[in-house]
Amino acid sequence: MNKKVYEQLKETLYSETLDNGLRVFLLPKPEMAKTFGIFSTDYGSIDNHFVPIGENDFTQVPDGIAHFLEHKLFEKEDRDVFQDFTKRGASANAFTSFTKTAYLFSSTSEIKENVKTLLDFVQDPYFSEQSVEKEKGIIGQEIRMYDDQPDWRSFFGTIGSLYQNHPVQIDIAGTVESIDKITKDDLYTCYNTFYHPSNMTLFVAGNFDVEEMMALVKENQAGKQFPEMSTIERSFPEEPNHVAKKKHVIEMPVSISKCMVGLKESMDHRDKEEFLRKDLLSDMILDHFFSKSGEFYQKLYEQDLIDTSFQSETHLEKNFGFSILGGNTSEPDRLADEITAMLLKLKDNPLSEQDFERMKRKKIGEFLRALNSLEFISNQFIHYNLLGIDLFDILPTIEALTTEQANQFIENWIDEDRIAVCQVLPSNE
Repeated sequence: MNKKVYEQLKETLYSETLDNGLRVFLLPKPEMAKTFGIFSTDYGSIDNHFVPIGENDFTQVPDGIAHFLEHKLFEKEDRDVFQDFTKRGASANAFTSFTKTAYLFSSTSEIKENVKTLLDFVQDPYFSEQSVEKEKGIIGQEIRMYDDQPDWRSFFGTIGSLYQNHPVQIDIAGTVESIDKITKDDLYTCYNTFYHPSNMTLFVAGNFDVEEMMALVKENQAGKQFPEMSTIERSFPEEPNHVAKKKHVIEMPVSISKCMVGLKESMDHRDKEEFLRKDLLSDMILDHFFSKSGEFYQKLYEQDLIDTSFQSETHLEKNFGFSILGGNTSEPDRLADEITAMLLKLKDNPLSEQDFERMKRKKIGEFLRALNSLEFISNQFIHYNLLGIDLFDILPTIEALTTEQANQFIENWIDEDRIAVCQVLPSNE
């Protein structure tokens, strides 16, 4: 078992890659009453074109199948797994993102039993034709519910404006039509390809004994049989740097318009260090100018173009990335023009040393406060680990950032050809 001490953060991380390829990370925090465990696979909604294990040719599976599979793993032939966690005083959940699927629990008692339950239910799939057909109705209702939410529609509408070919533009849950095509055999194909231990990570943080926990995980995995695993081949379409369309309008029965401005990332980072700097700087710069204390936010608010719903977010992954800004507005066209002009203006107004040092201090403070949350640590550790980045290296990376790097980043980051607008407008009905 490997041990790594982060003196600056006063954290100690234990890790080991087991014989079957499963990567195990343990972060003991004896001062915590709670323990949080997350079992994640490097498989998300964008992974719909791949070579199934044991085959030679690429296959295309229906959109939304990763999310469908997440739902189905909780249902066994004789029970619902949520009940197993509840009996042991644990709260369980799961989520599917563009790039990963994760199963998790939190509990203050029976930690080892809950970790075993987490491993066992994810590694014991049961799919029947009858249960698959039943799930289609449940997820279909979920999709229709999200289709009625203007925030969700504007989010994916913006991504659809940015991306022409990449599957990130497809709703994580798929469509009613796409999930109707899912079969039991499709689920087993995806499960056998992406849920092998060598494509998965277990992270446990909280109040437990490290030696006992690692022994439990090793014993649990040694008692299971897994086939030999080869490298998973995935395929993604060519994606141009420019946006798919500059403006997209969605009409819905809403009382107030919503306007979102999207910025498509250029995928020119060469290594994980540059990737992390890009990830941090995009978030820091948007926060500096467009958070409630930011210069641009105040201007938009004073012009009565936005309300407290205005927000910004940034997403950066291995082969796609985007930032989105916006919210409710009574003048969607004017807001789109103002935000676009503000983004382009960033290139003409370099950050000062004083401003950037203030940005760094704020980011460091937010990161250190977030480390008090087991949920934050666990989810962010899994996220960065899939990218080959150590979560606990973020602090020294922030500290090492320079004003020159930030201004150079802005110069390459903002490009009018990579900016698109999505608006949700009141329908005439």
